[in-house]
Amino acid sequence: MTEAFVSLRGVSKSYDGLVRVVEQLDLDIRQKEFLTLLGPSGSGKTTILTMLAGFETPSSGEIYMSGKPISHVPPHGRNIGVVFQNYALFPHLTVAQNVGFPLEVRGVAQSEREKRVRDMLEMVGLSQHVARYPAQLSGGQQQRVALARALVFHPDLVLMDEPLGALDNALRKRMQIEIKALQRRLGVTVVFVTHDQGEALVMSDRVAVFDKGRIQQIAPPQEIYARPSNAFVAEFIGETSWFLGEVSAIEGEECVVDTPAGKIRARAASPLQQGALVRVAVRPEDINLVGPDTPATVRGVLEDTTYLGDHLMLTLRTAIGTAVSVKAPKPGQSNPLRVGEEFGLSWEAHHAVAFAEER
Repeated sequence: MTEAFVSLRGVSKSYDGLVRVVEQLDLDIRQKEFLTLLGPSGSGKTTILTMLAGFETPSSGEIYMSGKPISHVPPHGRNIGVVFQNYALFPHLTVAQNVGFPLEVRGVAQSEREKRVRDMLEMVGLSQHVARYPAQLSGGQQQRVALARALVFHPDLVLMDEPLGALDNALRKRMQIEIKALQRRLGVTVVFVTHDQGEALVMSDRVAVFDKGRIQQIAPPQEIYARPSNAFVAEFIGETSWFLGEVSAIEGEECVVDTPAGKIRARAASPLQQGALVRVAVRPEDINLVGPDTPATVRGVLEDTTYLGDHLMLTLRTAIGTAVSVKAPKPGQSNPLRVGEEFGLSWEAHHAVAFAEER
């Protein structure tokens, strides 16, 4: 077990004394890890970031860094770098002056300051733009300046709040890879906030999924996707098709669920009893499309096809109206898929997950 570098213990935050934006949070952040806080708007993730930065104080609980309480340490006393979504660059300062600003306020000698700025700008690929102003840079270049400014003073922790939200999709994907590579190279601890599930899966060592101020699951990306701990995580991360039904049999870690669409064998996310009401989740890539005469778990009529380059995303509708998403390879021109056709849908039992549902 890796010892925690930053710990939040019993941390809650309320702005009005009534509603808690963050609820009794216990969280350990490991040294040199890339931890992403993922969740919908209003789930508390940005509030956690502002408390780590020192811009907000917990209503209760304590934050520790290297074992020392920091909840009442001002932002400038925490040695934390912050990258905002809007970059927050000084428009009247050049690239070099923006990056050097944190060193200047810390009293770093000019010769050392110039060396660190030069090294950092080279690291983020902006050596040729030292004399430019923010308005003369592209969005991606401005993002690199903000990143360099957050790293140049050798912070203990870097906090990033939706830093790629303003970029176009292609640049966003490229910057995801660059930020992760830079984090590994420097060995810095990063806490990254996003509502973009794809971004979280690509960049993180671990992902903490939040809802209503609480962690729903914290785990490596592969585990979050493949073994969600509850229905919220399964629904929030990736595409999912759902079947509502009742458990008719328990067979080890698996169960048989009677649904209006048919009997479904699934892995139980938590211990279940016969007669329990459950929701069964199945990922699009785990579903196989078979002919109408081939035995299948459920059947559906093709309702829509979406072309996504290297594959198709299909929407089928069962006889009772349940929508099912299927990721399928592009068919040959001699065998096109036709809207209105009936198909069988099948999958391995361990690819379906049953979650308890309240009656």
